Amino acid sequence: MAKTKVILSPMITKTLQEVGEQIKLARLRRKLSVQLVSERAGISRATLWAVEKGEPTVSFGAYVAVLCALGLKDDVKLLAKDDILGRTYQDLGLLPKKRIMKKKENEDEK
Repeated sequence: MAKTKVILSPMITKTLQEVGEQIKLARLRRKLSVQLVSERAGISRATLWAVEKGEPTVSFGAYVAVLCALGLKDDVKLLAKDDILGRTYQDLGLLPKKRIMKKKENEDEK
């Protein structure tokens, strides 16, 4: 089966690169080697390097595994936590609907 090429906008690519850089800096601040973190995460060193570069072809599970290996598993729970736009849409849909007055049957017959 042929792999499909992931095409992302420049904004998404930049965001992934920033996330990768933050993960790399977290590893370096802890003075952990690539070998140790990749073993703890259960991934190869090449996959860890790809995570740290923000490669879009790396599975989300690999990103989470690295965060767990760095002791940052709770950071994943912060994704979309404060979904202000989604909550606004939800609130707009929860407005009470206006009731339509039913005509009396007697009036319809006239």
